Formats: sequence, structure tokens, C-alpha cells
Amino acid sequence: MPERVHLRRLERICIDRPVYFITACTCHRRPILASAAVMSILLREWEAAKDRHGWLVGRYVIMPDHVHFFCAEVADGARHSLSRFVGAWKEWTAKELVRTLPTTAPVWQKRFFDHVLRSDESYAEKWAYVRDNPVRAGLTADFESWAFQGFVDFDSPRGE
Repeated sequence: MPERVHLRRLERICIDRPVYFITACTCHRRPILASAAVMSILLREWEAAKDRHGWLVGRYVIMPDHVHFFCAEVADGARHSLSRFVGAWKEWTAKELVRTLPTTAPVWQKRFFDHVLRSDESYAEKWAYVRDNPVRAGLTADFESWAFQGFVDFDSPRGE
């Protein structure tokens, strides 16, 4: 499957502490992510993001072949760029997944999708889309039953 062309990331964002919506896909869209073991690995790295990179992680949904999550810089500013944070997260999770599970490298596609949320309404719209992803895919009857979702540092549109 050919990779989609990703629009260039903006150099400047004129929103105080914007919340980003991130999507990262597995290489060749392999359905390897929706398990308790994988969730534990991804979650451990998201939980370390605040101290390692200066990024807070909000709500997330883990699908078999991709993940969605929200993130925002810590109040006093991130130590690393969004690209470096997501790249490091993908690198460390890939190493751990290959080491502990029956999977091979590469785990992730090279790029990721990011979208700056411009309002509380935008957050609500994106969350509704993400929340219903497992239902639309026929993996669960209702969102509440999907085990591979939650939040780490924040559960609100303002990254708090």
C-alpha cells in the first residue's frame, strides 16, 4: 500500500499550549497492536513522556494497526519537538515490542499524522471519531467495551 503524502508541519503555531491529535500506523498496517501486552508497552512510554520529553499525553485508542492519541507540551514548554517526541516514542516502543513479542522490525510506518486542535469543539469532534473507531471497525459493540483505550495525563480539551 503506497504511503500517503503528509503535509508539511507548520513552523509556528499561534495557540497557547496547543493540543495535538496524533495517528501512528504500523508498518504495512500489520494488525499487531490490540493486546494487553502491547498496550502495556505503549502506555509505559506515554507515561514517561512528561519527564523524558516534556510532553503530556491525553486520551488514546489503540487499534489493531494504528494508534490515536492527544498530546500537549508541559506548562513550562517541551524539551523536545513534537517530531522528536513521537519519533522517540515509536523507536522505544518498537524496540520493546520486537524484544518481547513475536513480531519483527520495522514496527511503525516512518511518518505519523498530526493535527493541531484549534478549539474545544475540535477536540470533541476528534475524540468522538477516535472513540468510535473500534465500533466502526466491528471490533466491539460499544466504545465502553473496548479495552485498549484510556488517558494518561489529561482528559480535557485544554490538555489539563
